[in-house]
Amino acid sequence: MDKLKIDIPSIPDNIRIVESFVDNAKEKFDISDDLYGNIMVSLTESVNNAIVHGNQSDETKSVHLTLEIIGNELVFTVEDQGNGFDFAELPDPTSPENLEKIGGRGIFLMKHLCDDVKFHDNGKKVELHFIVE
Repeated sequence: MDKLKIDIPSIPDNIRIVESFVDNAKEKFDISDDLYGNIMVSLTESVNNAIVHGNQSDETKSVHLTLEIIGNELVFTVEDQGNGFDFAELPDPTSPENLEKIGGRGIFLMKHLCDDVKFHDNGKKVELHFIVE
């Protein structure tokens, strides 16, 4: 089983590290351009959420990013060192009262761009699943 792993200090500018991670994964696992775009958006949203919301931009905390190939799936795991959140109680960004709010669309985007999104450990760990054709 192939696996890539990286720890990212919780500094918002470190999103660039995620972009390099996805670029390396694209090359190593021959990821299609269509899938690459979905992965890039989903993963940068997830890591940004982990840095800003999970770790509260605390530079002493890290975000752990892993990619595993399981069967015909790419499974990215993003784990922060925060307190977690209630992922079942997130406001719907498409409801009228939320349409003009800035933010609040990251998880919505992930759920639409990934084949599956799973939350673990009280929301401190998220798995993003992408099926490879």
